[in-house]
Amino acid sequence: MTILTRWLGSLIVALSLVLVGCSDSGEEEQAASTTTQSSQESAPEAMAEPVTWRFALEEIEGSVQDAYAQEFKRQIEEISDGQISIEIYPYGALGTSSQLTELVQDGSIQLAFASPGHLASVIPEVGIFTMHFVLSDDNDINKEVLSSDRVQNLFEEPYAEQNMKLLGIVPEGWMVWTGSKALRSPADFKEFKMRTMTSPILTESYKAYGANPSPMPYSEVYSGLQLKQIDGQVNPIFAIEEMSFYEVQEAMTFANHAQFIATVVSNKEWYENLPDDQRQWLDDTRESLVDYIYEKQAQFNQERLEKIKANSDIEVVELTDEEREVFREASMGVRDIYVKAAGERGQEILDTITEMVKEAEAGQM
Repeated sequence: MTILTRWLGSLIVALSLVLVGCSDSGEEEQAASTTTQSSQESAPEAMAEPVTWRFALEEIEGSVQDAYAQEFKRQIEEISDGQISIEIYPYGALGTSSQLTELVQDGSIQLAFASPGHLASVIPEVGIFTMHFVLSDDNDINKEVLSSDRVQNLFEEPYAEQNMKLLGIVPEGWMVWTGSKALRSPADFKEFKMRTMTSPILTESYKAYGANPSPMPYSEVYSGLQLKQIDGQVNPIFAIEEMSFYEVQEAMTFANHAQFIATVVSNKEWYENLPDDQRQWLDDTRESLVDYIYEKQAQFNQERLEKIKANSDIEVVELTDEEREVFREASMGVRDIYVKAAGERGQEILDTITEMVKEAEAGQM
């Protein structure tokens, strides 16, 4: 074999090794690329970051509002599979009732309870829920009327003007008068210092009975009663028990003159900008809570009444139909004051609710 032949043979072997090496590298890169692509396709989509909705209450832990919020939290967190977390703030954690409404309006919190007792000063239309003898004596009828789209739609625009979305109207039980004496007639209210919220219509309702309405923050009511700064107050039974108002009062008077109504609200822009699925979860949950909270408030108020009777000797008075009728007649003039404050929308709301109540009552006769 010549030197040239050996040199050509070596060159061919070397070139073969280079080509084989290039072929292996390409196959490996292609295989690696295929494996990476396959892995990416089979990997599950990354979970979205969980979001937090803040829900502020006008009442303390263990209250009707707390029961509502806790069930709301349970349902939302369950239906969202952990994508949404609900933080609940009991009364006092973020401020007074009026301050909570302001926090919703500016978007600092997403959800809150807002009672007409203070809200009527900025949304006069909701003052209807502070007037007396508007709703039915039958709470099933009240549930039917207040949860109807017809009624809730009437409040849509007034709430929207305050950058809020009305999510629900929540009755929490019959309001009960407590005082240094039983309150059987308007004569018993003469110069009586009755603690009220700041609603103009609410104060006019007690002026109609001859009382001296005395607005005072909820957290100061117990000391106000104890120090005789006020003579009495009005709240549902569960609140009278949990705040221990009965300890510094002589009598509780049941007139069934009004329900304690709260509204659940959200920031309007926040609600409108929710992803479609989250908004649907919210709407479904608030609808499911209608029956739940009616049953819960009835349970709460009955249990708390039994506690009050067991732990005190406070006088419990239930007005007769004749006694209630005197108060009903005295309250009628307040409707004119309401319409003057709330205008045409207020008149429509008053007419709609009273007509629906009458129709429902007639249907059960």
